[in-house]
Amino acid sequence: MTAIQDYLDERQEKLEFYTKAITNAHGKNHPEVFNVRDEYVKLQLALESQDNLDSNFAELRKTTNNYAIPNDVCPVFEATYHMLETADAIHTQV
Repeated sequence: MTAIQDYLDERQEKLEFYTKAITNAHGKNHPEVFNVRDEYVKLQLALESQDNLDSNFAELRKTTNNYAIPNDVCPVFEATYHMLETADAIHTQV
């Protein structure tokens, strides 16, 4: 397994839960979280089929404004973006 696979596999349950949770908690004020959720699902599918993840992370960076955390969000939102940003950094190092 690659480093990115290991990282995302270890956090799959948490990211699955968190990406859903932030759509419920913040979707009204931050509609981009619905795209974050969709992109996370696409990322998981791409990982499973061993596709190149470059476009997935490019889309996440675009959607999240380079993982910028808004001032009015909860720790779960923050943690979600931090985990995705770390995954992106691991992927970029490869």
